[in-house]
Amino acid sequence: MSYESRIERAENGDILLRLPEHERELLRGIALSIRERLAAGDDDPALQRLFPPAYAEPEREAEYRELTRAQLLTGRERALDLLAATVDRDSLAPEEADSWLRALNDMRLVLGTALDVEEDLDWGAIERDSPNAPEYAMYGYLSWIQEQLVDATA
Repeated sequence: MSYESRIERAENGDILLRLPEHERELLRGIALSIRERLAAGDDDPALQRLFPPAYAEPEREAEYRELTRAQLLTGRERALDLLAATVDRDSLAPEEADSWLRALNDMRLVLGTALDVEEDLDWGAIERDSPNAPEYAMYGYLSWIQEQLVDATA
């Protein structure tokens, strides 16, 4: 299996995608899954990193959420929708790549929260037959793709 870069910048500034079909399907599936979780509401503990509290005081926090939640939610939904809609293309405009970065970050945050990933995660300690091994592999893949996209847009 080749681990060469899947994403790079073209001379015209567009972002080239060289993703195999199975990776495109994986990205689309994760984006749609997170989109469904967002639509289901904010009771999902895995979504808490997407909407962290801004205030310790419950009254101020409730006010803040009332003022900002819809806008934050709409932005996250649009980024996920755009990723799902453009994942089959061979290139992205710079604005689309920025949206992909937001979507990939949100996908990683939700998956990382569900897995309780911490900064000092010991990847070598994850057993191949662990029940969560596929989710850790997805998290690692999303991190790898996000890193390539950051490099290509820098």
